[in-house]
This record gives sequence, C-alpha cells and structure tokens, in this order.
Amino acid sequence: MKRNPMVYISTIAVLAVIGVLVFNKSTRAGYESAEYKVIESDGNFEVREYPDLMLVATSTKIDAQGRDGSFMKLFRYISGANESEQKISMTTPVFMENDKADAEVQMGFVMPKEVAVEGVPSPTGADVDVRKRAGGRFAVIRFSGRLSAKLAKESETKLRAWMESKGLVPQDSPATSDNSGSGVESASYDPPFTPGPLRRNEVLIRLK
Repeated sequence: MKRNPMVYISTIAVLAVIGVLVFNKSTRAGYESAEYKVIESDGNFEVREYPDLMLVATSTKIDAQGRDGSFMKLFRYISGANESEQKISMTTPVFMENDKADAEVQMGFVMPKEVAVEGVPSPTGADVDVRKRAGGRFAVIRFSGRLSAKLAKESETKLRAWMESKGLVPQDSPATSDNSGSGVESASYDPPFTPGPLRRNEVLIRLK
C-alpha cells in the first residue's frame, strides 16, 4: 500500500513541535526562577506578591532583545566579570523595566537567592550595575510571541482593562530612591531560539 508522504511530514512536524515544547519546559525547570505567591488567578491574568529581588542590570531597548550587546554584558557578569570573579547561575525571568519616558528599559538578571543572601559582587564591566527590585503586589498578564515594544504595549492595555474591571489601582509613579521603578515591567522566560508561539512572556504592573 502506498503511503502518503504528507502523513510523514505532518507527523515529523508535530513531533518537532512537541520536542521543542518539552525542551523549553525542561530548560525553564533547570533554572532557579524568581519566587512569587499567586494571590488571584483569572485565565492569563494573575495578581502576585513578590519579595525583594536583587538584579544585575544594564540599559537596552525592548525591541533589541539583547542583540544590542546588553544581554552579553549581563552574561559576562554572571560568567565571572565581577569583583569576586564568581560564576553565577542563570535564572528566569529576564526582567525589563520601563524606567524612562523613552523606549529605553533596564534589562535585569535576577540573582539566585543564595547569592543575594551572601552578597552580590560588584560588576567590573561597563554600564552594568546591581540594583534592588523592591517587593510588592503586581498585576500580571501572560502571553506568547516574540516580545517587542508593540506586543508589550498591547498586552499592557489588556492588563489595565482587566485591572479596572477588578478595581485594582496601579502605582504608576516615577522611579524612586528605593528602586521600585515606574511600576511597568516586561518579563521573558525563554532562550532566543524559542519559537514565538512557545515563548512565555509577561507584563507586570505594580499595584498600590
């Protein structure tokens, strides 16, 4: 009996997608992730409580996705470009905080809990600094796709509409001395080669 080659192609395509999905989930599971407590869950929306987190950060633009060299600056830091020459484990997610009126954001790697407790070593590379992400309550929307300024803004609009329906009030204040920031952040959990439909992205808005 003659076999339809399209059946083979379709089967291979499905197996490939499953393989990538399993690989992504196993990759995420292999990294320490920033802790949070879910207060409320509603489909793709959540209200979360975060503790204080320590980040190593540098400036970038959200659409650059690290291709402007910002990701490598942070990667070099965790690879030993710090005053202790300490190798630090990669974590998830990569936070991008909108701390200025223009398109520039602060890209930050979360420091592992053990490193944060023992003391985060100072960077030796240029344009890299250590900062605190103040804990608090956040409204969050989760979505897929390749993160861009346009996609982040569209997701933020949906999140704000959901917040309004729930009576949740955003902080939306200028950056403060305690590094609590403007209150709007994006977060990405996957390596750059992950296909858009399989990516985990989030927009977080700090609540009053």
